Amino acid sequence: MTDATAPAKVLDRRTIFFHGCIGLPLAVIGYPLAIWIPAHYAGGLGLSLAAVGTILMLARFTDVISDPLMGELSDRWQTRFGRRKPWVLIGTPLMMLGVYKLFIPPEGIGLGYFLIWLTLFFLGSTIIALPHRAWGAELSPDYHQRSRVTAARELFVLVGLMVAASVPMVIEVMADRGGSVAQVFSALWTNATSAFTGEIMNATPVDRATLTGPVLAGLAFVVIGALPICAFLVVAFVKEPVNHEKSTVPLIEGAKLVWRNGPMRRVLMIALLVIFGESFRNAVSLFFIRDIIGIPTIGAAYFFYFIAGLGAIPFWLWLGRKIGKHRAFLCTLVTVATVSGINFFLEYGDYLTFFLLFIVKGFCFGGLQFLPVAMLADVVDVDTARSGGKRAGTYFAILGLTEKLAIALGTGISLNVVGLLGFDPSGGIEASTELGVLSLRIVYCGGPILFYGLAMKLIWSYPLTPARHQRLRERIERRNERLANKA
Repeated sequence: MTDATAPAKVLDRRTIFFHGCIGLPLAVIGYPLAIWIPAHYAGGLGLSLAAVGTILMLARFTDVISDPLMGELSDRWQTRFGRRKPWVLIGTPLMMLGVYKLFIPPEGIGLGYFLIWLTLFFLGSTIIALPHRAWGAELSPDYHQRSRVTAARELFVLVGLMVAASVPMVIEVMADRGGSVAQVFSALWTNATSAFTGEIMNATPVDRATLTGPVLAGLAFVVIGALPICAFLVVAFVKEPVNHEKSTVPLIEGAKLVWRNGPMRRVLMIALLVIFGESFRNAVSLFFIRDIIGIPTIGAAYFFYFIAGLGAIPFWLWLGRKIGKHRAFLCTLVTVATVSGINFFLEYGDYLTFFLLFIVKGFCFGGLQFLPVAMLADVVDVDTARSGGKRAGTYFAILGLTEKLAIALGTGISLNVVGLLGFDPSGGIEASTELGVLSLRIVYCGGPILFYGLAMKLIWSYPLTPARHQRLRERIERRNERLANKA
């Protein structure tokens, strides 16, 4: 008989690497959705901006149905290939088709075309992402190894975000200056380092209205090329754990059990508040950087931002191991809230201070990406210990739905507040009211402080400590051992 208290088998680096790699193409799609899709459909294709925004909201709210359903199906649909792998294979061609049709639309399309392919795009993303996240939680029962799995995936996410930011930068530089590949990358580095010399303040940005089509096409080919390769690697080289238990709890009863999970409710509230704060900032970040600080392009800022995020992941892994994931997460929020408070007092031309603070924020971004997901993987064990069911898919579906709704609502509220109070995004400070400019500062800086502060109170008394999680795992392992002996 095995010892229930024995340490879990250490996951090899290849398994962790291949499991995490699919995070790269999934991350690339977020950037164009926020920046380039609305600009292209409303500007380049001539659709109403309000209508485009409404469809983006409506298509996202379909996740209210698809996310819980996908979580339940991936938990229950047992095949000889596993529970999670088939969904990754099904979702890959759907998402590739959605990306191609959505990112490279023909001339003369209407709102119906936009709605159909955007919905298919979201559906394909859900079918891949939710089972994949649940699969990661099941790779190891160990508290700290789960952090490694999640951190590897988020490392690929950060690389994907860097790729997504680099494609438009390359296209803009080529449109502005032309030249060879070497000259393009030399220009990119010059643009990045000019953030510390002040030369960036004199930069003249390329007219993005003429580049939305080429940028989206470039991003589409990145996703279409990388997604099937990464899907093959994770399906071919990552084994699904043996499932000794089958979830026999009906869907409604299972939902009740999820709600009774106290740590789960707390994680959901924390995620909702943190993403609200992030969405408030992200929705108006371009306006704050351009009009308040005076930097004409955000490319250089985000270049260093993602570099800092990548470099910080080992630190947050180490800190989570030393003091616990929830305390490490608390440290990220305290730091970002402090940065936001300092940003409120910056004036036009304070580019160097802003860039240094932005790098600090990027350093925390690494922790913000993977620590909450790693915490949820541990929360699933509370349910498993109580009911014997395995519903990681359902749990991650609920978290994903919470995140998506928070992004949709946070973005909409922040833009409406700033716009209604008199900020003019096309004319900048000169065309805006004093109240509008002040509202921009408050939303960008005060939003994170307010919502992070509320989240900090919940994290401070977070009940699922490493010691308690170890006791849960011992209970689960003893039951698994009994089931395996009966089989």
